Amino acid sequence: MLEPPGAPLSPHKPILGMERITESTSRYDHLERMTTDELLRNINSEDRTVADAVAETLPGLARLVDAIVERMRAGGRLFYLGAGTSGRLGIVDASECPPTFGVPHGLVTGLIAGGDTAIRKAVEHAEDDHEQAWKDLQEHAIGPADTVIGIAASGSTPYVIGALETCRAKGILTGAITCNPGSPITTVCDHPIVAVVGPEFVTGSTRMKSGTAQKLILNMTSTSVMIKLGRVQGNRMVDMRMSNNKLIDRGTRMVMDALSIPYEQANELLRKHGSVRQAVEAGNRR
Repeated sequence: MLEPPGAPLSPHKPILGMERITESTSRYDHLERMTTDELLRNINSEDRTVADAVAETLPGLARLVDAIVERMRAGGRLFYLGAGTSGRLGIVDASECPPTFGVPHGLVTGLIAGGDTAIRKAVEHAEDDHEQAWKDLQEHAIGPADTVIGIAASGSTPYVIGALETCRAKGILTGAITCNPGSPITTVCDHPIVAVVGPEFVTGSTRMKSGTAQKLILNMTSTSVMIKLGRVQGNRMVDMRMSNNKLIDRGTRMVMDALSIPYEQANELLRKHGSVRQAVEAGNRR
């Protein structure tokens, strides 16, 4: 018997009878008989539909971004939760925020079912634990100023749903990214984001179109949040960390353009002050 909408999901009870678009049969068959060119062209044809599916989520995503920004301005943090591909995508997005936008580690955090081991190697049944994600969040001193976004293509991952239920009950802002409309995850969060990408090229392989949709939504979410928090000026990453020669060169050229000074002088300012923003501010004070 199915649980009523919004009811807590048992940690060991499969969600039977739910229609999962992500599990529906591929539009293609006999893939093993296709030439390499046919495989690539057909996969690409399916991938080209993803951006349109994501476009349908934009009004809801805008509301989620604005809510995140409001909380982060008050000192809150952003957490992503997921299992498998979904969890890895959240970790990728979170890990790119410090070098790209110069924010502290821990301002955006990605957590995956099974812990860091699961980043590279699947941990069996980790996603089926309804309680573990909340325990993982508690290790980060999760609080009411924070935001938690659950990522689950199926929309039925117990690891994610359990945490969202608890977070929402405690007044923590919650969002979800899924590819199945009407799935349980959409009933346990404040801001469900549903990108309906349709059947996967390989039936049920949600690392494909579903994963691409999730990555696009995560890109838009973190980038928009950081822009609204002032971490971009004009169109430039003025707070990026100078962690390699490529970025030092990029930053130097930004300072050159902003101050209309030679490369060597811009490079000296950048190395002295550590960021494009600080180098430009120092140059303007001269």
